Amino acid sequence: MHVGVHVDSLKKYEAGQAQPSLDALKKMALALHVSTDFLLFDEHERVLSEDLALQLEAVSQMPADEQMVVREVLESLIIKYQSRRWDSGRQAAKG
Repeated sequence: MHVGVHVDSLKKYEAGQAQPSLDALKKMALALHVSTDFLLFDEHERVLSEDLALQLEAVSQMPADEQMVVREVLESLIIKYQSRRWDSGRQAAKG
């Protein structure tokens, strides 16, 4: 299998002697037909709650235009949450 990463680099990653770049992670994930999350996280670290998994399954069955609306709502909520978190951290650093 051709990964696009030098074999010496792969050996160093496996031995824990080096960390792959984002580009190398992407190449490995594509070659192995897995997500980068699969390469980076243990099984228990990235598990959806059963409720959220069921909701996402329901969304996946919606027409594409309705899925786009759900994505846009989620993205806006995530951005709102992240900016609140960032602002809280900034305020804490000031005070």
